[in-house]
Amino acid sequence: MALVILTLVGAVIAAVVGTLWYSQSTPMGKIHMRSMGFDTLSDAEKKKKMEEGKAMMGKMYTAQILLSLLTSFAVVFIVTESLANGLTLPMAIGFVLFNWLTFMVPVIGTQILWSSCDRSLAWKKFFSDIFENLVTVILVAIVAGIF
Repeated sequence: MALVILTLVGAVIAAVVGTLWYSQSTPMGKIHMRSMGFDTLSDAEKKKKMEEGKAMMGKMYTAQILLSLLTSFAVVFIVTESLANGLTLPMAIGFVLFNWLTFMVPVIGTQILWSSCDRSLAWKKFFSDIFENLVTVILVAIVAGIF
């Protein structure tokens, strides 16, 4: 039962971090918006795109929460099983960091590499995305380790 609750809390943490990280008022949010081409649109075009996106927003947030649940479950499982087997929290977080580095970083990099992202933004987008992901998994790992 604790695994389920911690997984749900982790998904909420991911949603909060992502929302703050990619908000339009942050440097990372500006990079994200530029990578989607919003910097070249007129105000009217931006407004139109935002209106078009609102119709899909519910489905997109639902899909994102489901994806965040998978990541959260993996992090919570790694931490709780590590602690149950006598490892320390820093060691458990080390396993989470290893998984982040060897699985998440390459997936994010591959996604950006093969996307239509403006090449002048690709590295900024890559580092922004991996560090958002890193902050999320570390916070989830710490919460899982505390409870």
